[in-house]
Amino acid sequence: MERDALFSYLSNNVDLDMDIRAILFGATGMVGSGVLHECLEHPDITSVLSVGRKSSNVQHEKLAEVLHEDFLDYSAIGERLQGYNACFFCLGVSSVGMEKEHYRRITYEYTVRAAQLLSRLNPEMVFCYVSGAGTDDTLKSSLSWARVKGETENTLKTFPFKKVYLMRPGYIQPRKDARRVHFLYKIGGPLYPLWKLLFPKSVMTSEEVGQAMINVVLRGSEKQTLEARDMIRLARREQE
Repeated sequence: MERDALFSYLSNNVDLDMDIRAILFGATGMVGSGVLHECLEHPDITSVLSVGRKSSNVQHEKLAEVLHEDFLDYSAIGERLQGYNACFFCLGVSSVGMEKEHYRRITYEYTVRAAQLLSRLNPEMVFCYVSGAGTDDTLKSSLSWARVKGETENTLKTFPFKKVYLMRPGYIQPRKDARRVHFLYKIGGPLYPLWKLLFPKSVMTSEEVGQAMINVVLRGSEKQTLEARDMIRLARREQE
């Protein structure tokens, strides 16, 4: 990138003095609980609104919670969702053993309905969506889940947010205190040091997912779609 172009990019995308007011979906999940922890610990995040069916059972001066049942209808809580400049959307499920229609409803419809409302209420918002490695935005994959994730990503790109970032982590090591952990992660978790050694650019912790999300809001990224290796680099900026 040439010097003038770099200056223009930094001027338009990087705001290290930014105070982040974040909405978090999925705070009780495996990924979301790690993201919540990082949000509450980060000095540039001034407030977090958790939206979910269940309480995170976390008490913190930065944290407020809205308990909400219907992720296809936000009319009852719309006013509570105004005034935020970041959204970390970590709500999701594994497709293993799930009917295709149910998986699509949670993965696509829940995400799109939330983004549709938030883009209208908060046009200056940066929307970060946890997708997944192997997502196919060409919609040609033989794997149904990959096409559904790809369709979700493509639709999110059309909303008038300030920025939309699509995060595609590979294997994620959950926090030790994570409550909702898929059995596959329970099996693979003890081998995390080995996975990290063998696949250093594909394996990360749920805390690193949170760090990557926060840093992309603060610093921006030339890439809209962030693969695992990109997320790991973003997370490492937290340590610089």
